[in-house]
Order: sequence, then C-alpha cells, then structure tokens
Amino acid sequence: MTTPLVSVLMPIYNGAADLERALESILAQTFDDFEVIAINDGSMDNSATLLNAVTDPRVKVIHQDNMGLAATLNRGLSIAQGALVARQDQDDLSHPERLARQVSYLRSRPDCILLGTAAEIWVGDEPTERSHDHATEHASLTFDLLFNNPFVHSSVMMRRDFVLSIGGYATDNARQPPEDYELWSRIARHGRVANLPDRLLVYREVPQSMSRAGPNPFLDRLVTISAENLAFANGLVKPSAAIEDAAALTHSAFHRMSAKPDIRAMLSAIEKAALNIGPDDAAVQARMAERMRILQYQWMMHRTGSQWARPVLRKINRLIRRLSFFQR
Repeated sequence: MTTPLVSVLMPIYNGAADLERALESILAQTFDDFEVIAINDGSMDNSATLLNAVTDPRVKVIHQDNMGLAATLNRGLSIAQGALVARQDQDDLSHPERLARQVSYLRSRPDCILLGTAAEIWVGDEPTERSHDHATEHASLTFDLLFNNPFVHSSVMMRRDFVLSIGGYATDNARQPPEDYELWSRIARHGRVANLPDRLLVYREVPQSMSRAGPNPFLDRLVTISAENLAFANGLVKPSAAIEDAAALTHSAFHRMSAKPDIRAMLSAIEKAALNIGPDDAAVQARMAERMRILQYQWMMHRTGSQWARPVLRKINRLIRRLSFFQR
C-alpha cells in the first residue's frame, strides 16, 4: 500500500445520528488519495456499531475510552500517514470537491500551513440563509485572529509535520476549549494561513442552552488567547494591562478588566498590531479602523451603563431599606 497524501481526522462522540452521512461525504470525494481516521472517543450510543460496519478500506476505525476532543485529535495526528491532515466533524458534510481544491491550493503554495474554507450553515437538516464567509488572505486572517476564530474547524486542512512541531492541539484545561482557536493562533505566528472563499462544507449548528450559571471558563480562555495574540502582534512577550483590557472589553468579560482601564492605550495597541501585521494592506487597515470603532462603542456603553446603574441601584437600595423599616 502507498502512503496517502491526505489523512482525514474524524473524532466521534455520540455521533450516531449523523455519522453515516458525514462519512459518506468524505468517501464521495473526487480526490481519492486519502485515508480516514475515525476515532470513537468513548461514545455511549451506537456509534461503535456503525463504525464497525464500515467496509471501505480507506477508513481506519479506532475505539478508545473518552479522552476529549483535543487529546483525541492529537492521537489522530500521531497515527496519520498523510503529509496533509484534514478535519471532518461527525455531523458536518463536505462538498465532493473539497479535498481536491484544498490539495491543489496547498500544492501551489508550499508556505501555507493552514487552509480552511467557507461554509454553509444548516440547523439540523435545514439549510439557512446564513454562512461562514471569513477572510481569505493571511494578513487579514492574522488580524482577525487577534480577537476571534476566523476558521471553521471542520473545514481545515493543515501540514501535519508543522502542526506536530509546535505541539499539536493544547490539552491544558486552562487553554482549551477553544482548542481550534488556540492552535490556529500559534500556527499563524510561524506560518501562513488562508481560507478558500468557496463554501465547501455544510456546518451544522447544534442547539444548546444560551444560559450559563456562574463563571464562564470558555470566555476566560477566549480572552486569554486573544490577549496573547495582541501581545505577540505588539512585539511583547506577555500582554500589557491595556492589551488585557482590550481583549476583555472585546468579549464583554468585564471581570477581566483592570481597575483603571485606558481606552486610548487599548486603541493604540490595536493600531500598533495592525501596523505590524499589514502596514500597507488596505484590508488590514480597514479592519483596524472598524475594530477601533467597535471597541470605542463598547467602551462608551460600558462606561455609560456603569454610571447609569450606580444611582439607580442606590435608589433601589434606599427603597428596600425603607420598606424593611416599615415592615418591622
């Protein structure tokens, strides 16, 4: 057997409902020099039964006790034979031309390490009018990574050796999830990244509760990674107070802001980052201007809200004390 050029990593956890269609969308690719590494991460439904019934020789099935997504993906990276590794989630669908177009792009651009695609957004089996259409060029993506994740995880293809050389997905609980945003951030500091503008993936949204009780560790990790990216773009080893504040304000994580935030210093850090990333790139400069406008608006709302809330809360507290007095 020859070594395949592409290894498709498909982690599965309780994915029986959509697993067969997701796998079929990969097996139906026009590009055929690939293997699929399907890792059942301790599923409690009948995912294992479905995987054991697969007869296509390109599919390598692995069963394991539950390890979590990041550790499972790292195991897949260690097993993969392909120089290029593609991701495929258990409930998403790949366009038949997806792998072919990504391989063609990466062959023509050997300096590109990470390549994603645009994606349609479905809710279950129902298409929507929404989509994930992110930036396509390295400089714009590097700027976008300062604040958020501009890649659809299930759409990416990356160079295996490079990803392994920087440690793969982070398994430290303080840094993941979001394991994808964390890894893309490290990749972009050392190599080029890109997105294809074509919608070569159907991304299925999974309904989940929007209410959270108590602290939100995902939000805190998001702010941490954003601050690290801003610090790197500013030539700093670790985030300054202004950079921490900018990342926290961006994500409305007000508990992470310093005692005396300086909006001018925050804006200055964003401007310097943009100048370091793409001093002559019109798209980057436009993104910088928009991000600065958004941050100023968030700052105004934060400050106005705080100033408005204090006297109202004082009046409410006085009223409660009066009612308590009369009820004695």
